[in-house]
Amino acid sequence: MEKKTHSIAKNHRLPPWFRVKIRRGERYACIESLIKEKKLNTVCKDANCPNIWECWNMGAATFMILGDICTRNCRFCGVSKGTPLYRDEEEAIRVAEAVCSLKLDYAVITSVTRDDLDDGGASVFASVIGEIKTLSPMCGVEVLVPDFRGKSEAIIKIVEARPDVIGHNIETVKRLYPEVRQMADYRSSLDILRIVKEFDRRQQTKSSLIIGMGEEFDEVVETMEDIAKTGCDVLTIGQYLRPSKHHIEVKRFYTPDEFNKFKQIGNKLGFSHTQAGPIVRSSYHAGRYSTPQKQI
Repeated sequence: MEKKTHSIAKNHRLPPWFRVKIRRGERYACIESLIKEKKLNTVCKDANCPNIWECWNMGAATFMILGDICTRNCRFCGVSKGTPLYRDEEEAIRVAEAVCSLKLDYAVITSVTRDDLDDGGASVFASVIGEIKTLSPMCGVEVLVPDFRGKSEAIIKIVEARPDVIGHNIETVKRLYPEVRQMADYRSSLDILRIVKEFDRRQQTKSSLIIGMGEEFDEVVETMEDIAKTGCDVLTIGQYLRPSKHHIEVKRFYTPDEFNKFKQIGNKLGFSHTQAGPIVRSSYHAGRYSTPQKQI
């Protein structure tokens, strides 16, 4: 049953264009039930994604592996921070079984950052990719990876697993990194995208920006230019929403016209696709903009 329109977050006074319909349909219920049954995590719930109602009702979800506790403390992110308690050795097969049960044509896999693991969890990503392609060989696989502390061997491990898309989000402009992403490095994040392309030019790459945390319009454009120089194929840009009063405040709500300008700029910079809008997130409609690799 469709409910009346609600605002996305209670702790914001949102602009009039920023509304979503909360609707719990049959496919939403199916995904919710399966995630509980398989004891899986999704970024949809853990990061308070505003698109959860639309995506789950379409049968799309972004699985979050390596637990639900992140070792980083990014001030914009709604995922829990702290010391991870365990590593689930059967997680890869359970994710693959969920993808198969849902009959997904396209699966998106992301994770918390696990600085406590030697390879940052790259081997688990590789296992998940392999299991999905074994159980659902026609399913496209996109991974959204952390920075692995810049370890090229971890990044290459992901490339060798041959996902269809490798994403790494720059998230914000260089000037704001010390405030917003204290445990990350702007240039190192750009290098993740660059290393992937240097190892395999055919591999599709993707990045994302979340804006409204205090950056200037021109700084966004400069960051887009930096991302384009890595050879990145797809870029998404969305509006930041404050997950709680403990997170950085929203400094600005960009208008739909401004997002359209970013999209036009992205196209001129050479991205094969630029998706920009208030509720756009890195995995939003992800399967529409990728070209599955031919396995050799």
